[in-house]
Amino acid sequence: ALPKNVGKRKAQIAAIRRSCGDLVLNVDSDTILAPDVITRLALKMQDQAVGAAMGQLAASNRSETWLTRLIDMEYWLACNEERAAQARFGAVMCCCGPCAMYRRSALVSLLDQYETQRFRGKPSDFGEDRHLTILMLKAGFRTEYVPEAVAATVVPNSMGPYLRQQLRWARSTFRDTLLAFQLLRGLNIYLTLDVIGQNIGPLLLSLSILAGLAQFVTTGTVPWTACLMIAAMTIVRCSVAAFRARQLRFLGFSLHTLINIFLLLPLKAY
Repeated sequence: ALPKNVGKRKAQIAAIRRSCGDLVLNVDSDTILAPDVITRLALKMQDQAVGAAMGQLAASNRSETWLTRLIDMEYWLACNEERAAQARFGAVMCCCGPCAMYRRSALVSLLDQYETQRFRGKPSDFGEDRHLTILMLKAGFRTEYVPEAVAATVVPNSMGPYLRQQLRWARSTFRDTLLAFQLLRGLNIYLTLDVIGQNIGPLLLSLSILAGLAQFVTTGTVPWTACLMIAAMTIVRCSVAAFRARQLRFLGFSLHTLINIFLLLPLKAY
């Protein structure tokens, strides 16, 4: 144990350096693993080309508030749409911190780069999981998603902590996307489109909203075409998720579109 709290990154590095096994499992302190998680992840890591693998995340406090229910659905979509699609092409772009297994030999070779990362001239203290994944991909390893390895983690139950979490994640995404562009040429074209879409999509949505507000202010008319298009895209996405998950509750994820437009987009711009 370390004598004091030195942050997640330094704690990870200390643990990795003291470890001796072939595989290292990263688990957040507020995460509960299903009994077979280690076995399922280790089976995926039998392929020596795989440097890291992550499990499926769920909210352990899902039933606590309306927000935790939304976040639980958000996690399902992030894992079973985004990560699952990326894994199809051998490169999950972010192995999430609550439950991820790494090849120790690869980690050891990357520790110096990981430890010395700086952001705006200062040592980085956020975005550990995404940066470590990018380093693993740059080293030539594949990263995978294992949906059968389920981990439940505590999620924010009120808007303040949720927005602070999203701010940290947005900073990490934008910063490490610049690093990801350097390795995309060696990956499948789908991954290039995916990374570009994740960054351009919010920008285009923001521009649509600003154009709609400008129209309303200058002409007094509501931009119904844009509103209906956003609503239609939301309904289609939530309906597909409800069908794939076989759970009607995903229709309620439509509410997240309002949170995204009025809270998350301004946060990402900030």
